Amino acid sequence: MLTIGQKAPAFTLCDGAGNARSLSDFAGRPLVVYFYPKDNTPGCTRQACAFGALYGRFRAAGAEVVGISRDGEASHAKFAQKFSLPFILLSDPDRRVHAAYGAIGEKKLYGKVTVGTVRTTYVLDGSGTVVYAKAGVSPDKNPAEVLEFVQNMQK
Repeated sequence: MLTIGQKAPAFTLCDGAGNARSLSDFAGRPLVVYFYPKDNTPGCTRQACAFGALYGRFRAAGAEVVGISRDGEASHAKFAQKFSLPFILLSDPDRRVHAAYGAIGEKKLYGKVTVGTVRTTYVLDGSGTVVYAKAGVSPDKNPAEVLEFVQNMQK
């Protein structure tokens, strides 16, 4: 997992429309980067919808929000349309960016240990430095906690 004060690894991934988006595209403003396991699953949908509901407040605080999962571009496009998600979803099918950001690890589901996406959220400052890092986040509480953090960055 990345640590506070560390420079975030550069990346370029495609969004739901097939447009390449790079970390450098967001330079100069805070960026929330959250990793989630899968489109259209209960926890991921709740988390995405909560970020969507708060998106105007993130933007008012000068921040952008980006969700990353291993789902493909078409899946992201349908997920965003179905739930009217106003922020960018990026596809990382080979989990290269997940690995660079430490968002892969062992998880226990129904008593079985697997390796997969660990629900992880970062806030990067305008220079791409990690100022908030949390793994194993609650899909229900994380968006509001991150919003509070971003709003306090302005003070």
